[in-house]
Amino acid sequence: MSHQSDLISTDINAYLAQHERKELLRFLTCGNVDDGKSTLIGRLLHDSKMIYEDQLAAVQADSVKSGTTGAGKIDLALLVDGLQAEREQGITIDVAYRYFSTSTRKFIIADTPGHEQYTRNMATGASTCDLAIILIDARYGVQTQTKRHSFIASLLGIKHVIVAINKMDLVEYSEAKFEQIKADYLHFIATLDLQDVQFIPMSALDGDNVVNPSENMAWFTGVPMMEALNTVVIAHDRNFDNARFPVQYVNRPNLDFRGFCGTVAAGVFNKGDLVTALPSGKSSKIKSIVTYDGDIEQAFAPMSVTLTLEDEIDVSRGDMLVGKELVSAVVADKFKAHIVWMTEKALTPGRQYVIKLATRSVFGSVSLIHHRIDVNTLEHHDATEVKLNEIGCCTVSVTSPVVFDAYKTSRGTGSFIIIDRLTNGTVGAGMIIGVSDDEGLQSVSIEERASRFSQTPAAVLLTGADSATVAYQLERKLFDNGHATTVLETANAELVLALKNAGLVAICTTCPAELADSAFDTDTQSLDDIHGALKEQGIIH
Repeated sequence: MSHQSDLISTDINAYLAQHERKELLRFLTCGNVDDGKSTLIGRLLHDSKMIYEDQLAAVQADSVKSGTTGAGKIDLALLVDGLQAEREQGITIDVAYRYFSTSTRKFIIADTPGHEQYTRNMATGASTCDLAIILIDARYGVQTQTKRHSFIASLLGIKHVIVAINKMDLVEYSEAKFEQIKADYLHFIATLDLQDVQFIPMSALDGDNVVNPSENMAWFTGVPMMEALNTVVIAHDRNFDNARFPVQYVNRPNLDFRGFCGTVAAGVFNKGDLVTALPSGKSSKIKSIVTYDGDIEQAFAPMSVTLTLEDEIDVSRGDMLVGKELVSAVVADKFKAHIVWMTEKALTPGRQYVIKLATRSVFGSVSLIHHRIDVNTLEHHDATEVKLNEIGCCTVSVTSPVVFDAYKTSRGTGSFIIIDRLTNGTVGAGMIIGVSDDEGLQSVSIEERASRFSQTPAAVLLTGADSATVAYQLERKLFDNGHATTVLETANAELVLALKNAGLVAICTTCPAELADSAFDTDTQSLDDIHGALKEQGIIH
């Protein structure tokens, strides 16, 4: 089954030691629906002899029932598409992870969905990858999803891209077609931050230029897909300049030991280095770097270690230890970020969420949506909300200062997730651009207040013998449900308008009828009747 089966059978310890020292490459496949992503992964596994015989036999049997390649051909996509719904429809829905290795590298593949409704899954799969394989159907060229996925790959900081122009067998292995698609793609990504881009013409179904060079495309002078994956240089992709250590846990087993556990997010920490704890700003030197196998002299990303300090400074979970470097981490309660929205309920300014950045979780909200990005054209559009699968540029405000870097500087300390406070589900992911530049320029708008308190600004007039009593009962009921409201026992028209302009629901007992958005007679309508009617009218949500 494996290229190393002889070593496994003769010296298992030598095999494990060799395997442990291999470099790990994480990559994802993405592209339009039916571009052949799952088939490509299946072909990589099949031609590199990384499939067990019983797996191959099962796929051959399933190809007869569920395959989409026609009679006589094995459908290698079934190696990856494991869900029944995926096999029935011939598409990928979930993110599937597969693992294989060569003599020089270990690989983790994320096979991400191509359909637009699963774009959030693609962003999730891409978040930890070093390289992206973007498939393009040679018959159709650059499509909407090709642009969308390329933009997301750029946004998520993926530094290496292989553009696999697939199904060349269906265009008679045309070099002209390959060059045209290559030119179209390069034109689109001219404004994107994609530096290392390779183009490979191939046929995943027949194996052309996947593991072995294609005899049908002698005009192509590049390397096959497997060789490109084996040789791409990723050793310098990590940030080894800006030392960052988010504290996950404070380990205090006895009076003589106090260590700070976590994973090095960026940079290098050496024994004796001066470090600063943020946000407190207290400094000390590293006394020791502790691991399960004993103390070490140096730790770097992405190692998980325990640091002890020479001084008893105050450090707790969520704090960050940083080294001395040119680019300093920022401590602030507001920052600007790109946000990928991942749930049906749209993101609106003012709504409260949990913001999890590195090891720190704080309450916060989007205070301003600057624009929504059209991933097809890269144009910016004004927006009051960000919907499912959309990407927005926003200002995020949190209730207490957090430590962060720009995402381009450090992935681990420049990214965050947005969690719904009620369901505890992840509803969005963000990449920090930097410190917000709108401080003091934007006052609180009526729309922001309305969104925060789930209401529409209005004046509600109550009449009847007991109107004053019912007014205060209604105020209490609305206040307990999180709305912003007040009782107004005056006929001052200017005051009524001022309260509405402030985004409040003003409950009036004597205001002019023409200013009222809704009116109720307390002699005939109960408190519950009035509350229900306000919901029906959309004044409260």
